[in-house]
Amino acid sequence: MIFAIPWLIEYLSSFMTLEAGDVILTGTPEGLADTQPGDEIVTEIEGVGRLVNTIAPATEYGRGR
Repeated sequence: MIFAIPWLIEYLSSFMTLEAGDVILTGTPEGLADTQPGDEIVTEIEGVGRLVNTIAPATEYGRGR
């Protein structure tokens, strides 16, 4: 990891309130480098839930024109 866990907690808590049970997700899972617009990235914690993000084209953010 580039940043140590204590540093991440200090940094995040400087602009948001962290509560007991909050999850901080960092890093890039293996295989994510070749994502394309329309791909879905699923982050799941068994027994907790799933977070699904869809890769949007750069043009939706004013880039890639």
